[in-house]
Amino acid sequence: MRILIFHGYLLRGTGSNIYNLELARALGALGHEVHLLCQDRDPPDIPGATVHNPDIGNVLPVYVQDDYEGFEARPFSALTDAELDFYVEANVAAVREVVDSVAPDLALANHAVMGPAILARGLGGEVPYAAKIHGSALEYVVRPDPGRFGPWAREGLRGASGILVGSAHTAEALWEVLGEEFRAKTVLGPPGVDEEAFRPDARGLPALAGRLEGVTGAFGGDAGAAQVIAALDPAEQRIVSYVGKLIVSKGVDLLVAAWPLVARAVPDARLVVVGFGGYREACEELARAATAGDVAGMRAVAARGREPEGGPPGSLSFLEAFLDVVPEGYGGGQIDFTGRLEHSDLPPLLAASEAQVVPSTFPEAFGMVAAEAAACGALPVCARHSGLAEVSAALEPALPPERRHLLSFDRGPEAVWQIAARLVEWLRMPVAEREQDSGALAALARERYG
Repeated sequence: MRILIFHGYLLRGTGSNIYNLELARALGALGHEVHLLCQDRDPPDIPGATVHNPDIGNVLPVYVQDDYEGFEARPFSALTDAELDFYVEANVAAVREVVDSVAPDLALANHAVMGPAILARGLGGEVPYAAKIHGSALEYVVRPDPGRFGPWAREGLRGASGILVGSAHTAEALWEVLGEEFRAKTVLGPPGVDEEAFRPDARGLPALAGRLEGVTGAFGGDAGAAQVIAALDPAEQRIVSYVGKLIVSKGVDLLVAAWPLVARAVPDARLVVVGFGGYREACEELARAATAGDVAGMRAVAARGREPEGGPPGSLSFLEAFLDVVPEGYGGGQIDFTGRLEHSDLPPLLAASEAQVVPSTFPEAFGMVAAEAAACGALPVCARHSGLAEVSAALEPALPPERRHLLSFDRGPEAVWQIAARLVEWLRMPVAEREQDSGALAALARERYG
């Protein structure tokens, strides 16, 4: 079968990028002929797939402001109507060219905007297509400006044979923002975990450090990532990880603020932050201030809100709520940043981690990183909302009732305290009990999402 996939972005770094890469690989491995339209000019090897790069010029419309090598990344909301029309028309032309060349049997569009509308126009009703909703386009673009972007989303989704969502939360958000007319064609299908890669085996850390030698720092990577990974020793350190974009909506500031509380109770604990994004510099500034016990420095970061990542000025209210009652003697602990790692580099780090924190304050379509961490035996401590709450609920049966609260925390002014409390309780558990729970988490995650 010949399958056309429209993604429009890169094939590394973020969740939807990895989703499309792995989907293309899986379809190719099944013997299908895949044609993937994206903007990755140096794509990884995908047997059975041909990558097409539509000529969209140098402006890449994005849902969240970020840097993309070779492009001027600009939020959809900042585009003029002429720029938006050009982007759509350029992609429609590319889709038509592929259709004329290979005659696909079916197609898949990604994101609420603009993928479905592009396929609706580019396929001209000749090829059936489905639409995959990842969340970012819906929450960051369509919901804030339904008058401008709602018609684009509806045009694309009305032509789709089906709409795929990864969580019930995303389905409800879709119907709330775009209307009940799409309920009947919405299908729930959470992404899966590669259980061959994500498993409880930390022996790959030295090999990972070796692979990272010589990283140039391109596209969010750090030249020093190899040194950070090489210095990790699960036998001597209690490793906790964060994997995700470094933007305010991911809540990484809450984890950074919680870390000195964890380190005071568990001195050999070490936090590893994996990711890239516009908040990276401010996040590192916050980490330096937190570990030094510099509350004034932390307040200065909190007062700038999203401004460091290009957003509007404004404070970080949950962080400030903690700073108003910060305990005496606050400070200490070690926090290391690796920059972006490839998705294929994550399994040994997650397997070496005793816990992973997913502290997003903004709705998440699905907690993929939490499911992958659990499959490696790490406790995923997630904010209790949206798709994250669904993953936490699915994993609860792996833990005794008295410890199920460790899987989540409330999004609110108590978040920093709750993150710290969950981690400290988990890390200070008797080894035998923690290892038993870790094994149960891995088994359930692999059964549920593998």
